[in-house]
Amino acid sequence: MIRNFSDLEAWQQAHQIALAVYKITQKYPRDEIFGLTSQSRRSATSIGANIAEGFSRNTKKDKVHFYAMARGSLTELQNHIILARDLGYVTADICSDFLKNSEWTIRLITVLARSASDKS
Repeated sequence: MIRNFSDLEAWQQAHQIALAVYKITQKYPRDEIFGLTSQSRRSATSIGANIAEGFSRNTKKDKVHFYAMARGSLTELQNHIILARDLGYVTADICSDFLKNSEWTIRLITVLARSASDKS
């Protein structure tokens, strides 16, 4: 039974992504601390935060809006990880694994948004 945002599989996956991004970005060059490191971490933490906020909203429109914001943050993060791969900050394997996991999370968020919009 889902009683709290942290019971949502989408939030749980988003939380794991955020933890992974913090670990991955620790290895980025120091000159990226205010660039790609910061941007990646902000995108990563925004995913779960928007899922949590959407969960607490009362209207369908608000819920769907915040779930869409979570999807957007995850897509932004995918871009950051691909850029990090192309810059040599992460391996192709790490990037590939990340993209696979993030696609699953996007599907979970999409289901969550559809579920919210279907409710009366």
